[in-house]
Amino acid sequence: MNDQSGLFAGQRAPAHCPHAELLRSGTEAFDGYINKTQELRGALSALSRSGDDSTRKGAERLERQIDHIEPSVTMIGQVKAGKTSLVNAMVGWPGLLPADVNPWTSVVTSLHINPPQMEEPINARFRFFDRYDWDRLIRNGGRIGELASRAGADEEMAKVRDQIERMREKSSSRLGRRFELLMGQEHAFQSFDEELIARYVCLGDDFGEADPGADMQGRFADITKTADLYLHRPEIPLPLCIRDTPGVNDTFLMREQITIHAIRDSRLCVLVLSAHQALSTVDMALIRLISNIKSRDLIIFVNRIDELSDPVSQVPEIRDSIQRTLQKHNGPADAQIIFGSAYWGLHALTGRVEQMAEASSETLLKWVEENLEEQDVEEDPHGAVWSMSGVPALYRALAERITEGAGQEAVNRLAAKVGNLARGVRASAHSGGAPNTDRRPLQMERPALIAEFEAIRSARRRAMDEAFAAQLDLYNVRLDRSHRSFLDRATTALIEHLQKNGERAVWTYDPTGLRMLLRSAYKAFGSKVMGATKKVLADTAADIDALYVKALDLDAALGIEPPTPARVPPPVVIGQTIALDIRGTWWRNWWQRRRGYSAFAESFQEMIRAETDPIVSDLKGAQAQLIREEAVETLDEFIAEHRELMLARTGQQAKTDRAAPLLLSNPILTDTLASVSATVERVSRGVTAGQTKEDAA
Repeated sequence: MNDQSGLFAGQRAPAHCPHAELLRSGTEAFDGYINKTQELRGALSALSRSGDDSTRKGAERLERQIDHIEPSVTMIGQVKAGKTSLVNAMVGWPGLLPADVNPWTSVVTSLHINPPQMEEPINARFRFFDRYDWDRLIRNGGRIGELASRAGADEEMAKVRDQIERMREKSSSRLGRRFELLMGQEHAFQSFDEELIARYVCLGDDFGEADPGADMQGRFADITKTADLYLHRPEIPLPLCIRDTPGVNDTFLMREQITIHAIRDSRLCVLVLSAHQALSTVDMALIRLISNIKSRDLIIFVNRIDELSDPVSQVPEIRDSIQRTLQKHNGPADAQIIFGSAYWGLHALTGRVEQMAEASSETLLKWVEENLEEQDVEEDPHGAVWSMSGVPALYRALAERITEGAGQEAVNRLAAKVGNLARGVRASAHSGGAPNTDRRPLQMERPALIAEFEAIRSARRRAMDEAFAAQLDLYNVRLDRSHRSFLDRATTALIEHLQKNGERAVWTYDPTGLRMLLRSAYKAFGSKVMGATKKVLADTAADIDALYVKALDLDAALGIEPPTPARVPPPVVIGQTIALDIRGTWWRNWWQRRRGYSAFAESFQEMIRAETDPIVSDLKGAQAQLIREEAVETLDEFIAEHRELMLARTGQQAKTDRAAPLLLSNPILTDTLASVSATVERVSRGVTAGQTKEDAA
């Protein structure tokens, strides 16, 4: 594998992690994926050397796209599961993110490891809530306030109002008149440290009469919505984004909403549980969210096993409990489960294994005896502890999924582009059978080419819009039908309960049926749209192919490959908490406020419709629009790339000072194009040089 460290930017980690080389254990599993990108780089380099200026520019553009491939992983989980400590261990920077945050904090922190060089040396960026987000929280108490209001939960609403008032007072004390000016803004820095991060994401104590202009912990944490940090870790061999989300079980349900959006932006999710809490039946919010993620895209990491008294016997019990709970509540029952301890990992990285708590050390010894050979511990004690932390196993699981999933998809998209660039070189070098003639000139002027490409774009965008609109209409009808059906069935069940048991027996109803209907409708819609998008892209490739033939007066089509459409994102919003998910005093209070069968039925339908309408609206609007936008972006980018390649040739055509013409009779060019084609075909199949498909598996 080639060393790519020179390609990466980002702030370098401080020196308080003397065993950062341990990060190489686990991340070596990314080598297969990296080798594929390196082969594509080699193919682009060969094309750049053999082609003209337009080919060189095309190769440079594609190489920049390789630089910007950044697989992302979203970490979700319970409060106090040790999720942030695990993230700190994964990036080899103990203490980078504050592990003990106030429950109000709702900051999604994205750690961009080894980002490409940027024009501006920005290594930290913090974005604040806009006025809409803040007003919704302050006026209504956020999602939980809206839900409590509809459910008639006065006691809970009083708690929410009290917390909101305290939050408002702290914000005013910290920021004063600057508060209004900061809404919707951002702060960017060229460098960062733990103190700066704590200022934006960690709520501190009351500050009394402290100078509001002073740099203090948590000063901006009330209004910070997202944080992006860019760091350089040479031990991790590729760009990678690890997104730390707040725990979902907070008072305002703000975190649930933010986590839903974060999951939409990532292909992979790691659910972090505490070995003490594991995944009990009360963690329904987590189960609802992950039930909409493919099991292959979810990894469960059970943290804090260092606090177990007997991990050898307790770990199998916890595993069985998690699997039973997931199966019972329609979760991804076959998701991979990894056990470990961020506490052990951080002590291994910092070289402080001997300073661990006595109970943790005893647990570690029991776990080592079960899982490691004695010589492994004697040769490298820090490596042994790092292995037992579970972080290397987590990285290997992530690498396997990225290599097979998001990484291979990115490679396939780029391989198709590299292949198309090579076909363009072949067409440009076509000699028409005359061995010593110059490369074939373009038969069209620049304005005519622009007009042709615009005609292709307009026609194919129109076809895509029409196909999407047709599927969207059917999808909306199906969603509305499912929604009405659920409300009718639930209301009928309520009436039957009242007739049988009277008004004193509290009734509950499980909304799982609604979620299944909505998920089924979305899956069918996504499949139809994906099929329509593939057809439009294939037709676009044929249009561009025909234009190459026309512009270069070729005897045959080049065989331009269409791009691969983006995946359909999971409908995580279906897992959003609704009133029927809440039991206990909330639902009982709602029940006790009703009198008469008619009042029950009307109030129930009104409340549940108000609760579920936002989910259905999101599926119709934001979720569907996301699919459309990604399809249109793929189409526009595909057309723009070929438009740029052909227009660049119109600029080259007038030049007469080329060192040598492009001729297919040139054996070097012929060998280069053959080698590039072989590379493209190989990496598209998921294998690298000298490797068979069986080896890759």
